[in-house]
Amino acid sequence: QVHLVESGGGLVQAGGSLRLSCQASGRTVSTYDMGWFRQAPGKERELVAAVISSGVAVYYLGSVSGRFTISRDIAENTVYLQMNSLKPEDTAVYYCNTIRWTTRRPRQDVWGQGTQVTVSS
Repeated sequence: QVHLVESGGGLVQAGGSLRLSCQASGRTVSTYDMGWFRQAPGKERELVAAVISSGVAVYYLGSVSGRFTISRDIAENTVYLQMNSLKPEDTAVYYCNTIRWTTRRPRQDVWGQGTQVTVSS
C-alpha cells in the first residue's frame, strides 16, 4: 500500500495558477505510473493527467490540455501538477494515485486526503 499526501491547493481567481504536489511513500514515483485525478461536487472522480514510470507524460484530460503539466521528481518522490489559466470548472478536490496506464485506473483503492482547488470567476 502506497501512502500519498497531496498539497498546494487553494482559492485562486480565474486565469491564475497553482502547483499541486503529491508526496509518495517508498520509491513509488520511479516505480509506478502516476496519475492526478479530480472530483467535483456531484460528479465522479476523473483522471486529469498521467505520467508513466519512465517519466513520460502520456495523458491529459481534453479540457486541461495545454493548461496543465504533470511532472515528477524522483529524488523527492513527488509528482506535481502545474495548473495555469485556471477556470471555474477546474474547481474540485484533486488527488493523486498510482495507476495502471493500460487501464487508466488506480492500482489501489486507497486515497490521500486530496487538496481543494477553488477557482473564482
